[in-house]
Amino acid sequence: MIICVEDEQNICELEVYTLQSVGMEAEGCASGKELFALLEQHIPELIVLDIMLPDEDGMSILARLRADKRYASIPVIMATAKGSEYDKVKGLDGGADDYIAKPFGMLEMVARIKAVLRRCASQQSAKTDDGLIRRGTLEVHELEHQVRVGGEAVVLTLKEYELLKLLLLHPGIVFSRDKLLNDIWGYEFSGETRTVDVHIRTLRQKLGEAGELIETIRGVGYRMAAEK
Repeated sequence: MIICVEDEQNICELEVYTLQSVGMEAEGCASGKELFALLEQHIPELIVLDIMLPDEDGMSILARLRADKRYASIPVIMATAKGSEYDKVKGLDGGADDYIAKPFGMLEMVARIKAVLRRCASQQSAKTDDGLIRRGTLEVHELEHQVRVGGEAVVLTLKEYELLKLLLLHPGIVFSRDKLLNDIWGYEFSGETRTVDVHIRTLRQKLGEAGELIETIRGVGYRMAAEK
């Protein structure tokens, strides 16, 4: 089930119709209030969330979703008429899995949704058997979705967690900024690789001494230090 949150009825109906025509279950709603009422009935595979809504803006709704354990893992694609780099970065840093600027074609929307769903399925299949990834004092508990350094819990955003996990699962492998954008955010953002640098910087700060395991490869990107 895909939920489309869009207050313009004709656009919402077109989105739902398009998704249904390609074999996806879809339902539309016009506000945050209606969205959370739907979520009480069933958990969707993905939400397409408009930023400009009548009762509560999409950024606020996204924050509520990410703060609620019941809904935190639902993939979200932000849809908005605003096309500035600032709005894109704001949405992604807020925990969105992708971003699509209006006006967009219905085929582009379907492609974005399929790409995000594939990526989420790939991340699920990469989980370790015991749900624990350990590197020195650094531990990622996948089943609990928690990170600890020296036994102390470290609070990370969703994107920081995904970055750390990706690097930990591939020690010694260099990831370019473009590759990290593609793997973590779903597709390439030309000229916006600085959002990766911001996430890496805050991730290192939160991890303390363990943050030194994340190495910068000048002019290329980042990697988790190879195990000795």
